[in-house]
Amino acid sequence: MRQQIRQEVATIVPLDELERGQLADTLAWIDSGAELFRLAKPATPPKHLVAYFVVVDEDHVLLVDHRNAQLWLPPGGHVDPGEHPRTTVLRELAEELGLAPAHPIAAPLMLTVTTTVGLTAGHTDVSLWYVLHADRRQQIIHDETEFSSIRWFAFDEVPFERGEPHLRRFLAKLRQQAAGAARALSSASTPSGAIARPR
Repeated sequence: MRQQIRQEVATIVPLDELERGQLADTLAWIDSGAELFRLAKPATPPKHLVAYFVVVDEDHVLLVDHRNAQLWLPPGGHVDPGEHPRTTVLRELAEELGLAPAHPIAAPLMLTVTTTVGLTAGHTDVSLWYVLHADRRQQIIHDETEFSSIRWFAFDEVPFERGEPHLRRFLAKLRQQAAGAARALSSASTPSGAIARPR
């Protein structure tokens, strides 16, 4: 499983120098043989893997108001010992939102390393950020013991001042990826040497 997790991390193309450094540090941490999984609550060992899944619908994102962190966060959770992070996403999606994915879980878009201080002891989360697509009109019944509320936000209306510290960077990377995909689609549909003209 350690090698599979390393491969998952190695697929990520960094957004900026911060992510480039965090990816390098994470690969070194994985290669060191250190324990990667949280073995006991709230923070043993004090550095461990987390899987976020960011649910999006076009230009809207679903966030949860997390009771312990007291922040608006993407849903997600700690990766259990011996568990693949994509399995974590499937498990937490069912547990926290009562949903099943409408598409296969793709490789993570981003990695962040964050010192977390909530109502419990501080620790370091090494977080893999996965993207899931859903219809924001569907009813979602969330885990009220963990979240005080959930809400869809337009990208430009996300409460970053009380949000996950890397959320703004993630949405920038998501937009960058979407723009790249749109350019690739446009290039593929335009014959070589031709100019695409508006109709």
